[in-house]
Amino acid sequence: MGGLKGLAEEIATGLDRAAKETRLRLEMGETARVLRVGKGVAAIAGFSELRAGELVAFPGGLHGMATDLDGREAGVVLLGPSDEIREGAAVRRTGRVADTPVGPALLGRVVDPLGRPLDDLGRIDAAARRPVDRPAPPIMHRAPVSVPLQTGIKAIDATIPIGRGQRELILGDRQTGKTSVALDTILNQKDTGVVSVYCAIGQRAASVVRVIATLRDAGALKRTVVVVAGGEDAPGLQYLAPYAATAMAEAFMEHGTDVLIVYDDLTRHARAYRELSLLLRRPPGREAYPGDIFHIHARLLERATRLRPEHGGGSLTALPVIETQAQNISAYIPTNLISITDGQVFLSPALFARGQLPAVDIGRSVSRVGGKAQHPAYRAVAGDLRLAYAQFEELETFARFGTQLDAETRRTLERGRRVRAILRQPERDHLSVAEQIAVLLATTEGLLDEVALERCAEAERAIRQRVRRDPDGLAARLATEAPLARADREALLDGLRDALASAGLVDRAGGDHGHP
Repeated sequence: MGGLKGLAEEIATGLDRAAKETRLRLEMGETARVLRVGKGVAAIAGFSELRAGELVAFPGGLHGMATDLDGREAGVVLLGPSDEIREGAAVRRTGRVADTPVGPALLGRVVDPLGRPLDDLGRIDAAARRPVDRPAPPIMHRAPVSVPLQTGIKAIDATIPIGRGQRELILGDRQTGKTSVALDTILNQKDTGVVSVYCAIGQRAASVVRVIATLRDAGALKRTVVVVAGGEDAPGLQYLAPYAATAMAEAFMEHGTDVLIVYDDLTRHARAYRELSLLLRRPPGREAYPGDIFHIHARLLERATRLRPEHGGGSLTALPVIETQAQNISAYIPTNLISITDGQVFLSPALFARGQLPAVDIGRSVSRVGGKAQHPAYRAVAGDLRLAYAQFEELETFARFGTQLDAETRRTLERGRRVRAILRQPERDHLSVAEQIAVLLATTEGLLDEVALERCAEAERAIRQRVRRDPDGLAARLATEAPLARADREALLDGLRDALASAGLVDRAGGDHGHP
């Protein structure tokens, strides 16, 4: 009996000690219950207060974003797989809206829309976090778009110039080179100080891996943030991806940095939003998209701008990509985005099939900022290139009927064919400003008229080599934003004639060495 009594006293003493050392803490929180679960969405009920866009936590660490609120229940977009969520499961509020890490720590990293790393390089020590959905800068904070953003692609920089702070849509049918154009633009910013953000929405994993490998091999990944919400991810993450990528880009812009962001592509973003909306029982409209699809894209793209110096002075240039069906640019989503953006680069499947790469249809492409965001030297050498090229294409169509042509028309056709040949450009082969101006000047001034059509690429290489040697410092002057002086123009033409003659394409007297 004594042993049992001693054991009881020891247990009682231990319990008293534990009770004194334990600090009780009362936690208060709201919980709700899951009513229904669908693919990527859930309906919950039980919260007395819940904000639109607020994150809620499900069992297992899954988060969702509250979107549809009414007096009885709330619709939640799930930011992950819904397989483990069951009806009746407890849901709790987090008290914060969806946000993402921002800052220089993201450069060179591959992340998901919530800022979680996908590249096995360890955790990201970001200095701050920002809500993914923020209002666009006020009109009075914006500056005019006047500084060019060079893509390194002749067909775009000469005829469809893009400015820093502009929104230029890239559209075309499937497999016409849309991503290649956007990727070339990112690669051309490697040494310009421009930070790039590539946002992959609904893409296959293999396609995203190829893009990342290209950026890494070219040395551009260290100045790029890659945000990925793949086709196998939840539609909620695909919906959130472009907003999160824009929040990351805005953090750089507001600190005075010029930023380029590529949304690849917003067609899949619209489809993800349509899927979520139908599951949340919103009424469908045209092509089953809800009526607010225009609003969500306008709210996104209005965040691209150039800021005044007193508000940071940076810029955010947006290149949204969309896919058309059978070149139908009057479909619902293409029409919406054409009306929101400041111009479009249209890629033609017919040009692609003929090997005219990049397959930019100059006649159907436009930049509404235009020459205000272009070096003056471009306007001096290619100011009427769009009009002349359009006239050439009409003449070429007419000439196919076998009509007898006069000498002037034949010269126009020959010049146009050389312009078309010069506008061809391999992927990842970027031209500097000086190289582009020299090549365009040689073409528009007729220096290539006597060069055989099949040797135009050889002539372009000779011109570019001449500009790179730059014996007179002319290339450095061409790269500035100063107009092309008459003396520089004549000196450049003389140098180009010498370059073509040295390559054996023409003789110095203007004779033809190009034709066999």
